[in-house]
Amino acid sequence: MKVLYPASHDIPSLPDSHLSLKISRHSRCSACSTCLGLHPPPGWRVFSDASDGSDSDDDGEPPSKYLDRCECGHGVLHHGADMSSIGHEEFARRGRVAVRLDELLEDSGRLLDFDYSDEDIDSLRKQMVLPGQDPPSPASSLSDELGALVPSSPEKHSLSPASSFLSDIIERPTKKRRVSVDYSSLSEAEDDDDEEEERPLATLARTADKRKKFNSGKPLAGQRSGKHKTSKKAKASTAPANLPPPTDEEREEMRHVNGLNGRDARVKVEDKMDEGQLSRLATGVTVDAAGPASAAPTGKQEKAAYVELRKGIIQVVAVENDREPRSSVLLTGLKTLFQKQLPKMPREYIARLVYDSNSKCLAIIKRGYKVVGGICYRPFPHREFAEIVFFATASIDQVKGYGGMLMDHFKAHIRKTYPEMSYFLTYADNYAVGYFRKQGFSKEITLDRAVWAGYIKDYEGGTIMQCRMLPRVDYLAWRETTAQQREAVLNKIREKSRSHVVYTGLPQFQDGMPPGTTIDPKDVPGLRESGWTPSMQTMPIRPTGRGAEHTSMEKLLSDLKGHSSAWPFLEPVNEKDVADYYLHITHPMDLGTMEHKLDTNQYRDMDAFLDDLQLIIDNCRQYNPEDTVYHKCAVKLERYMRERMKEYGIVRSSKVKREHD
Repeated sequence: MKVLYPASHDIPSLPDSHLSLKISRHSRCSACSTCLGLHPPPGWRVFSDASDGSDSDDDGEPPSKYLDRCECGHGVLHHGADMSSIGHEEFARRGRVAVRLDELLEDSGRLLDFDYSDEDIDSLRKQMVLPGQDPPSPASSLSDELGALVPSSPEKHSLSPASSFLSDIIERPTKKRRVSVDYSSLSEAEDDDDEEEERPLATLARTADKRKKFNSGKPLAGQRSGKHKTSKKAKASTAPANLPPPTDEEREEMRHVNGLNGRDARVKVEDKMDEGQLSRLATGVTVDAAGPASAAPTGKQEKAAYVELRKGIIQVVAVENDREPRSSVLLTGLKTLFQKQLPKMPREYIARLVYDSNSKCLAIIKRGYKVVGGICYRPFPHREFAEIVFFATASIDQVKGYGGMLMDHFKAHIRKTYPEMSYFLTYADNYAVGYFRKQGFSKEITLDRAVWAGYIKDYEGGTIMQCRMLPRVDYLAWRETTAQQREAVLNKIREKSRSHVVYTGLPQFQDGMPPGTTIDPKDVPGLRESGWTPSMQTMPIRPTGRGAEHTSMEKLLSDLKGHSSAWPFLEPVNEKDVADYYLHITHPMDLGTMEHKLDTNQYRDMDAFLDDLQLIIDNCRQYNPEDTVYHKCAVKLERYMRERMKEYGIVRSSKVKREHD
């Protein structure tokens, strides 16, 4: 059978059916767990609808219909393109990402190759995961799925262009190495970690050769080295089953040559305590709180970005359009990076701003001219502020902490280049607000509006945020400074208290003890040292103010806010968008308002809480017809609410039941 596939990338001219087909091609099937995207069934041939008919079969008949069914047996609606369930806004977002994916495929000449994929395409497809859908793999995380989050176009004023996926939003597991084990160079692996990502995937035979070469000291005859072509879908290589284990003699030789497991054998020598540490230990203060060893910060492990920067693997450089060849190369790399990571932004718009002589950039370059991260900003020195326009890092490097490191260098660069400048402004969407807040940004704009209004572009749906630099903070060393301050505070606490001392568990509570075993509080180690007295045993317990009912409200509200059909009810209805809403709805309610009421203890009991939930559903049904997506969302959310109430054992009082009946 011959079918068509839409070749157009102009979203306004694409009908919803064609856009649904593009979305389903890059979306997982919701009805089966094995289908990762719409694929034509066996025997079906796909042609571009932009062809002139010359691509048809020998019979001369062109295709008559578009691809509408996957080889898994399900249609486009099961592949993430059902507008009635995901909503118009999510449908439009997924459509923009799908069109950008098709543009990348067309650039590679693979628009009709449904099995082709590469690193850039895999990265963008993570953004096609629906809310509430399982991630592509167990090692993935939410920050992986969301990817770049930016406005669709500057004309529509949708979202902020600065809101790309940022490295420090959520920590993810380190990316697995794609290099098979090299038994002859394990001792050199620590020095060459930074080069492993660039190495080709070794074949099994080559690994076996190296191991045999190591054991015998001679190369294996008839073998040659070289790169081997591998599949993009290969995740890792395994050791050959027919490779025999090393003999006792070979193991002894390996132990003598490179130590145990290919590494130098080292014996750990216990550090001796000085007189100061001994005296502090005698007074009851633990050794780790005293002496020179405590002066060094013992904070979290250093992130890979700072390790690579210290070793010279990456560099942070300033670049602008000064028409120098090196600047042109770096600006082109930044443009390409932003276009890949910000799929909702028009390519021409990104290129125009990056190459603009009024824009400045800060780039992370790796191994010469490879751009792996960058910031594009517009400074206004006479106004003492700068606008962050684009901010993105390469997908493969986002777990390393490039985003936070780049922001630190950006602040230090601004302070050095523009000493009088102390404010940054940017528009961030809801997914990037948390990252910017971690970097010192705030939704509270203290800079006078007359200073920045008219100088930066306004974006609807984005949140304007401000960062004010502190004059006495060294932004390239603030982590070391705060770690030293924290350690100094902990040392003082350890000198004054024994809260850090951990006692062994009581035998009365170990497994195998008879039930009903009692213990005298005086026999609990450390209880008296904490300030406990027998009189406390008879003191009344102070009420916390929040009991089990309040906890049930929090759990139920959290579940409802996380449901895929809750998006119309998260915030109050905007009167500018729906002019007559408050003429028909006299008692509005939304989940955000309920969260505020719950946090401020405004609900006297569970019945009042459930009344507000039901009010949200009733208001939606009253205002929206049954065939609208909002009405359908209300029905689904109410059904889900009933299920959660039954699971948590939440019931209304009999009086309220009679009133509702």
